[in-house]
Amino acid sequence: MASSHPKAKHESLAELALAIGGLAIGTGEFAAMSLLPEMAHGTHVDIPTAGHFISSYALGVVVGAPLFAILGTRVPRRLMLLILMVLFAAGNFLSVAVSSYWPLMVARFISGLPHGAYFGVAALVAAALVDHDKRATAVGRVMLGLSVANVIGVPLATWMGQALGWRSLFISVGGLAILTVILVRSFVPKVPTDEDASIKNELTAFTNLQLWLTLLAAAIGFGGMFAVYSYISPLLTHVTGVSEAAIPWILTVFGIGNIAGTVIGGKAADKAIRTTILVSFLVSGTAAGLFVFGAHALWSALVLLFFVGCTQALAPSIQTHLMDIGKKAQTLAAALNQSAFNVANANGAWLGGLAISANLGWTSPGWVGALLAFGGFVVMGLSFLLEKRRAN
Repeated sequence: MASSHPKAKHESLAELALAIGGLAIGTGEFAAMSLLPEMAHGTHVDIPTAGHFISSYALGVVVGAPLFAILGTRVPRRLMLLILMVLFAAGNFLSVAVSSYWPLMVARFISGLPHGAYFGVAALVAAALVDHDKRATAVGRVMLGLSVANVIGVPLATWMGQALGWRSLFISVGGLAILTVILVRSFVPKVPTDEDASIKNELTAFTNLQLWLTLLAAAIGFGGMFAVYSYISPLLTHVTGVSEAAIPWILTVFGIGNIAGTVIGGKAADKAIRTTILVSFLVSGTAAGLFVFGAHALWSALVLLFFVGCTQALAPSIQTHLMDIGKKAQTLAAALNQSAFNVANANGAWLGGLAISANLGWTSPGWVGALLAFGGFVVMGLSFLLEKRRAN
């Protein structure tokens, strides 16, 4: 490691601390989707209406990412990570204390506020610890916590939620957030704040066309994964014919796809970032569309669920691309990535729910997912064409 990089006494533990924060956030976000039937029953609403809890969390991410990125411009990055995780823990514990629709909507919104800024700041910290040509791989390691959530955290939390009630999910996620606070404080080194950092410089992000096109592509295209995954539990029970007890373990296939996508996406992005982004959108759209037909058999549902999970390759690749084009607005650009992904979360859940409510069937979110993913591909392709044209 170059001497200009901040050094951690235990570098692997520093990366683990950042990744556990991702594990906490990922478990809370994705397990809530798999427990939609239980949350709907507990708050006396139907399943499509319970999808609003997912959208409310996503809205919190959209609002919180730019807010904390701008207000925390001069805040030391390790301190910012600690503040964000404390707020995340508070939002999850508040979710435990409520029992009706609107209070839970508010609690999920609060829980979402620190999400985007945490990943944005954590990505910048991880990138600061390695050489320039290894940044996407380092960012991928931070995002790996989010992916591991879908192999370990989500199945366990889903099982707990079915056995002990959906509130147990938010208790366990809040506990993970507190553990993250302890580990970040203990093992993550102090990363100096950029001397040129200012609110004015961060706001220049809003005049950057390439940044906006990238965010738009993510906001549209990443929704392909969420359109399918948000309603995966009722789809598997009503269409594939599996029992509720088997769902937590089937979801590990999605998580394995997430891990594969994160690892491969990070390494591939260090070599060819634009190709990685475009191929990821194509794989996501194809898998979502085929889910309409493949959901009727367990083996094909599992294969397609894996490839839908591989959409996570977009996380490190788009995150690093935004850091490249963000220029003087590094923190805001990095944080807005999560805002875009959670606009996609909200859009996917909402549009998928609309398709189901329109009596198009439990597999109809697959068509929605395909259209969204291919839409992201088109917007990102346009962005790269404009970028090449300007360079020429």
